[in-house]
Amino acid sequence: MPGGVIVNTPSLPGYSCRVLFRSAALASVLLALVVGPLTIRADAPQESRKVPLHSGWALQSSCKFTATAEQISTVGFKTEGWHSTDVPSTVVAALVADQTYPDPYYGKNLRDIPGTTYPIGKNFSLLPMSKDSPFHCSWWYRTEFTLAPNFDGRHVWLYFGGINNRANIWVNGHQLANSQDVAGAYQTYEYDISPYVIRGQQNALAVEAIAQTDKDLGINWVDWNPAPPDKEMGLWREVYLQDSGSVAIRYPQVITHFPSASLDQANLTVESELHNAADSQITGVLYGRIGDIKFNQTYILKPHEVRTVRFTPEEYPQLQVKNPKVWWPYRMGEQNLQTLALRFAVGNEQSDNQTLTFGIREITAELNAQSARQFYINGQKILIRGGGWSPDMLLRQDLDRLRTEFSYVRDLNLNTIRLEGKLETDDFYNLADQQGVLIMAGWCCCDHWELWKQWKPGDLGIATASLRSQILRMRSHPSMLVWLNGSDMPPPANVETAYIKVLQDNDWPNPFISSASQAPTAVTGKSGVKMTGPYDYVPPSYWSVDTSRYGGAFGFNTETGPGPAVPIESCLRRFLPADQLWPQNAFWNFHAGSEGFKDLSHFDSAMDAIYGAPKNLDDYELKSQAMAYDGERAMFEAYSRNKYTTSTGVIQWMLNNAWPSTIWHLFDFYLQPAGGYFGTKKACEPLHVQYSYDDNTINVINSLYQKFSGLTVTAKVYDPDLHERFSKQVQTDVDPDAVKNVLTLPAEAFTPAAPAYFVQLQLQSSDGKVVSSNFYWLSAKKNTYEWTKTTYRFTPVSSYEDLTSLQSLPKAAIETVGSIQPGPDGAIAHIQIKNPSDHLAFQLRLGIHKSGQADEILPVLWEDNYIELMPGETRELTAQYFPGTAVFGGVDLTVAGWNVDSATIHLKEGRGLPAPAGPAGH
Repeated sequence: MPGGVIVNTPSLPGYSCRVLFRSAALASVLLALVVGPLTIRADAPQESRKVPLHSGWALQSSCKFTATAEQISTVGFKTEGWHSTDVPSTVVAALVADQTYPDPYYGKNLRDIPGTTYPIGKNFSLLPMSKDSPFHCSWWYRTEFTLAPNFDGRHVWLYFGGINNRANIWVNGHQLANSQDVAGAYQTYEYDISPYVIRGQQNALAVEAIAQTDKDLGINWVDWNPAPPDKEMGLWREVYLQDSGSVAIRYPQVITHFPSASLDQANLTVESELHNAADSQITGVLYGRIGDIKFNQTYILKPHEVRTVRFTPEEYPQLQVKNPKVWWPYRMGEQNLQTLALRFAVGNEQSDNQTLTFGIREITAELNAQSARQFYINGQKILIRGGGWSPDMLLRQDLDRLRTEFSYVRDLNLNTIRLEGKLETDDFYNLADQQGVLIMAGWCCCDHWELWKQWKPGDLGIATASLRSQILRMRSHPSMLVWLNGSDMPPPANVETAYIKVLQDNDWPNPFISSASQAPTAVTGKSGVKMTGPYDYVPPSYWSVDTSRYGGAFGFNTETGPGPAVPIESCLRRFLPADQLWPQNAFWNFHAGSEGFKDLSHFDSAMDAIYGAPKNLDDYELKSQAMAYDGERAMFEAYSRNKYTTSTGVIQWMLNNAWPSTIWHLFDFYLQPAGGYFGTKKACEPLHVQYSYDDNTINVINSLYQKFSGLTVTAKVYDPDLHERFSKQVQTDVDPDAVKNVLTLPAEAFTPAAPAYFVQLQLQSSDGKVVSSNFYWLSAKKNTYEWTKTTYRFTPVSSYEDLTSLQSLPKAAIETVGSIQPGPDGAIAHIQIKNPSDHLAFQLRLGIHKSGQADEILPVLWEDNYIELMPGETRELTAQYFPGTAVFGGVDLTVAGWNVDSATIHLKEGRGLPAPAGPAGH
């Protein structure tokens, strides 16, 4: 078929790939596949073809055969008995996909995969691979392809987005690179294979992948989860072919500077690399265009020269853009994106053309008076609120899932994702740009990346080359907030200096920091951030009462959180065998973390003391979700209340998991939102009313960049019998992106003493609409912290608060009706829930599922969940589904809670919300 690449599959129409091309790239490929060779003029905006080598690969261990590399990389080499795979894929991911191994995420199946012999709970990256492991041998990836006629006369480039950890690369019996050249998980590679390919005939590509050792710069899961036994070996990122003339354009970017705070002018600098693939000097013209803005320059390139070229606003005044459409993070403004088109012409022939989607924006940072790192977006302060990211444990890619995860980030009202290592795909960065989610990127801790004293000759070169590869990929994305040269500790001076040189030489346009920790360096001084924990459970008051020592709400905490996040029972059943569900056991522990987080013992001890020992799994779920909700809400609220005075940012550890886990997530591996999700969403809502544990104040938090006037705050305090102890209503205004203290709950609201109290808050807009509501459960007994015994995991508590009285809440009743109907953005459910009883209905959880099934329909965006209803109170809630989600055909709603009987109703399928029709139930 003309215009494409034919892999060794029966027919190209069956060939599929899931690669998100930026801007015109997809159109270019489709044109190539459908209409064949094109006549290209020098002024034509036709982009060079990029064709992924995705399907049709064969995979086998080098220990299974004796052929030479020349033979393997020769057309027609027989691969009977080899495994079939797509690329990208690690070796273990391929063997799971073809069912050589069972699902490693279920139970302890991972331990049954050969080579998984390292001790449970240990960091495999620090340990050598056993010599009898099947992954101690190298593994060969092999495919064949045919270049279509339109590649004739063009240079053919072969690109590898990531190979872990070393490799030998062969094309048609010729070795392109050896395992000394190809080293490190995060380098990218591009080779001009024009001398080795045969036009119009089959070509063979073979890659011998070699697993990382404990002395390599590879991929590391720290204490987050176990690691697969191959240590993520193989072609873990995309492989594709691309054509060009003698000169190729690579890594364009647009750098923005605003000369004034008005943002009425943006000075743009356009730059790119030019690669001359010819053996001779080339003279040509680089043309650029951004909308109606055009610019060009003639360049003379020496043979095989690689040169960075720039168009500056001083030399090209048309790049001084008046009244630009500015890119902002989510909640700060619109995510306006522009297109840069670059083309290089030699005479009347176009050599190459590339397009770039970019945003006009400028990110800066400074140390404030408290030496905390304060970030600015287009001159505006921003409180960073985010979560730590984890890809799939087998590094499998799923674009639909990725879109959902970004939708969850926005629904949580977060603005940032931190990448500790695990640097991501182009799809990921493109979605971050489109969705307005900022990215903190940097190297990982706890393996060879930070064991600088053990580095071998050549490791610094691999590290700096890896940094250059990733910076060139990331630098053009408006979502990039900051680069971290280290994680748990800063690199030594020589390494930090080398890293900074890479950043500067490659025009990284954003701030960079020595590490994610508070340790200063001789090169860059104070980092302005801290990494003091905690990572395990602390009571809600911790975040506000610790004002200067540990992980409390001051400074910029790059990773912290209230600890475990236990999935709901229906999700537990998806990865734990039925006979291992309860009580907790080795299967539970296997799905916790490692090292200091290999079980839930600390969390469970706190639960026993605060809420009472759980009677069964249902009781454990109720209490664990209440703890997660309360803990996440308290952390984010404390940092929000203190914003710009003592706090500048916080990253929840973590946002998500690499596999089914009982710790560190806001939504679980199955995309199930639970208590921690909704506590975070509540705390981070854009206009919010909240209680402070340290001083009993009530504050309004405005996270939007506009003033709100005529707001009404209502605060009420109740005892366990719902006797009103205090009630007050206050009128207030709140400035843009500001905090307003509106009242203090008086001591008499909490006297005479009761076992517990409830605080109910409501915020209404000037037209009377409720824009925020919040409900707290407080103990009369306060926590006693043992500050001097604090570890990185948590601060011990010698005497916990006491909320065991909540176990005796009287039964409440609920009435629920609802419907589900199609909508332009997917199905939407409308639910009305009422408490007709005289008692509080506490921590109500709503879930929608197919009739007769336990698993909820996911993914879903609930307006609110894990809610409380006072006597006589009615709430109306929505649940939004994603386009294409199979919802209709018998749908039920189940409502469960702390002190209500679980009840299920059938949802009417159609338009309109029916009136309440009586108690919920079958």
